[in-house]
Amino acid sequence: MKWSGRRSSENFEDRRGMSSGGKTIVGGGIIGIIILLLNTFGGENVQMLTPILEQMNQGNGAPTEQRALTATEKEEGKFIESILVDTEDVWGKIFQENNMQYERPKLILFSQTAETECGNATSASGPFYCPADEKVYMDLTFFDELKTRFGAQGGDFATAYVIAHEIGHHVQTLLGTSAKMRQMQEGKSQAEANKLSVALELQADFYAGVWTHYNQKMNNFLEEGDIEEALSAAHAVGDDAIQAKIQGHIVPESFTHGTSAQRKAWFMKGYKSGDINQGDTFAEIR
Repeated sequence: MKWSGRRSSENFEDRRGMSSGGKTIVGGGIIGIIILLLNTFGGENVQMLTPILEQMNQGNGAPTEQRALTATEKEEGKFIESILVDTEDVWGKIFQENNMQYERPKLILFSQTAETECGNATSASGPFYCPADEKVYMDLTFFDELKTRFGAQGGDFATAYVIAHEIGHHVQTLLGTSAKMRQMQEGKSQAEANKLSVALELQADFYAGVWTHYNQKMNNFLEEGDIEEALSAAHAVGDDAIQAKIQGHIVPESFTHGTSAQRKAWFMKGYKSGDINQGDTFAEIR
């Protein structure tokens, strides 16, 4: 994808090279279901864990070590920042078209651990959005895992898709969708609550597709193979693909993110339509 030449963003922070002492706990994320035994909490439902996280975070210290970033890391940071800037432009335009004001989230790059308002994250958490502080947290080692362990094609647009997915959760927070979903989960069985979580995740995939549609129109940034990279990443993080890889069998009632086919389909629907009004992933479970 074509990404160089973008302006900088005041909402980007690179904490790589800094390490923190204290206790850590993994949060949710695009493949957080792996870390949480494939059947609890998963994804951006990390806020449900807040009381536990707060208790385990007691005693966390200030950063204890810092090193200079390498030239490669600096280039990676510029790329991530360019994607963040593109999300700011696109969602600012979409919200304006719908008579709303887009509040820009922050994106934090970290190594090993990061303190968040949703608890401490580790590199094993995978990228995730914390609604409590409206920030996206990412350790880029996740993308190596995505390729080597889960068979994703890789590439710069695979990274862009993941960022766009997490920004999609921020959009859901601004629109009140995430809060409504959590209310709908109250009193539901685990299987019913999981279906609502799947709908939330698939909508974030749809929003990633909408972002791609708008960005292509505004910046003409796509190159040959970019969409295939995104679809490969979406396939790799499907619940069925992950469960088959990790535990050798599939348990549909435990899905919290959606199947590979669903994730790819909703991303493509957003990409082809560019219409946020076509992203009602909750319709089938109402």
